[in-house]
Amino acid sequence: MANIKSAKKRVIIAERNRLHNRSRRSEIKTYIKKFDQALEANSPSEAQEILKVIDRKVKRASLGSAMSKNKASRTISRLQKRLNAHAE
Repeated sequence: MANIKSAKKRVIIAERNRLHNRSRRSEIKTYIKKFDQALEANSPSEAQEILKVIDRKVKRASLGSAMSKNKASRTISRLQKRLNAHAE
């Protein structure tokens, strides 16, 4: 454990940020599951709406440290590709 006051503060802030990032990633995973369910139910319009929400949330997460920019673009690309394949 840290002994210096500023180091103790950094430990607290790092834990707070870790929980916040974890929450964001969990929320994104939940929306991806909803997206999968919409595709399974043959509802491409609903899946398209969910994909818009996922896109917004993933891009927002990539601005911080919750997700890297490459992972964000890769995730959106894969979901869009699945939606396009399902629509055909």
